[in-house]
Amino acid sequence: MSQPKLFGTNGIRGTVNKELTPEMAVKAGCAIGTFFGKKNLLVGYDARTSGPMFAKAIISGLTATGCNVFLAGMAPTPALQFAVKNHKFDGGVIITASHNPPEYNGIKVIWKDGIEISHEQEIEIENNYFKNKTQFADWNKLGSTHDILGINDEYIEAMKKHVDLAAIAQKHFSVIVDAANSVGGLTAPVLMRDLGCKITSLNANIDGTFPGRMPEPRPENLAELSKMVKALGADLGVAFDGDADRSIFVDETGQIHMGDKSFGVVLKQYLLDNPNSQVVTPVSSSTLIKDIADAYKGEIVWTKVGSVTVSQKMKEVKAKLGGEENGGVFYGPHQAVRDGAMTTALILGIMAKTGKKLSQLVAEQPQYFIEKGKIECPEEKKQKTLDKLLEQVKGLNINTLDGVKIWFPDKSAILVRPSGTEPAYRMYAEAKNPKRAVELVKEYTAKLEKILETI
Repeated sequence: MSQPKLFGTNGIRGTVNKELTPEMAVKAGCAIGTFFGKKNLLVGYDARTSGPMFAKAIISGLTATGCNVFLAGMAPTPALQFAVKNHKFDGGVIITASHNPPEYNGIKVIWKDGIEISHEQEIEIENNYFKNKTQFADWNKLGSTHDILGINDEYIEAMKKHVDLAAIAQKHFSVIVDAANSVGGLTAPVLMRDLGCKITSLNANIDGTFPGRMPEPRPENLAELSKMVKALGADLGVAFDGDADRSIFVDETGQIHMGDKSFGVVLKQYLLDNPNSQVVTPVSSSTLIKDIADAYKGEIVWTKVGSVTVSQKMKEVKAKLGGEENGGVFYGPHQAVRDGAMTTALILGIMAKTGKKLSQLVAEQPQYFIEKGKIECPEEKKQKTLDKLLEQVKGLNINTLDGVKIWFPDKSAILVRPSGTEPAYRMYAEAKNPKRAVELVKEYTAKLEKILETI
């Protein structure tokens, strides 16, 4: 019988006091502390109501195994990741459930370079957890706990080194920041004010119940931001997720742009400045990313879906840029992790350099229409379903890195992949017209339904 899993696609996650309890967190802290082995670790959390509770539980486990803990308190995930690297800690633990609703929380484990640990390292921690391999320290060799102050300020100063401050300041951009009542509000408005922008804050007060909107920055949650940008005549709106590592942008017309389009803006400018560079992105990314890379002499390195995979691949091939369709941009010169505030600074820098509004920068890109779909599929049938689908699409232009992605001669494409978090298959279709994208989702939903009937 295979060992149960503790880590999902992005850390350990669950509903507070149901799937994820303080007891579990103490045990996870012991497993993580045993993995690191009496080292110096940073701990921090986002705005969720359960953050301090889980931080205390994790710290108990870490100090029980002889690790020294430096508690940073509340901060964006990328600020904590930067602090791990900047202060030369041996690693860190971040208490966050990112974009999930307020009743969730989670645990991310960070390596000394600020990047989340690899899946192989996660398995080591899972072995410690499930096989009770905790190595407790003697009573007189327990780890110590210290507060560490100022990491948000250090993070803000670091980002300013990667953009042309004078060029941005000259434009006096008006920016509306929707911080989702979470930690993005602790750093992004300060950064943009330092860049000479006029800032208006929305959902700025810290509140772990997320009263303003849900922490996932999806179009249906951003109507208020869109209206506000138009009403105030702002140059840009930006919305963060719960731990501020992702950002979704609203242009001056109030149009909400999904992550492929903002990543495309960053990618084009990056390749103009750094031709012949490698760029890392998951197979779920739009073909527009490939089109931009082809047009501006970039080389795409495809990965499976998941931010940890993108960061690890960037590290492996020494790439300086990565991106995802959900608003995650990984800017290597700062740090090879998703970073919502850094992305915002880059976008403002591009607007300043080109003299163009965000709507113009997006309009210059190849245009695709995206449609998503989902079909339920029991875990035990996922592999057989994929095997049968692969038989059916043999001979087409495909990539099998994560499920199967199929590119068609008319520039349309579909990714069909088993979900990493639920018993389902997900579909991401795109085409040059919306009708074709809808047809692709219908066609491949029908194919999967037929396959599932036979297994």
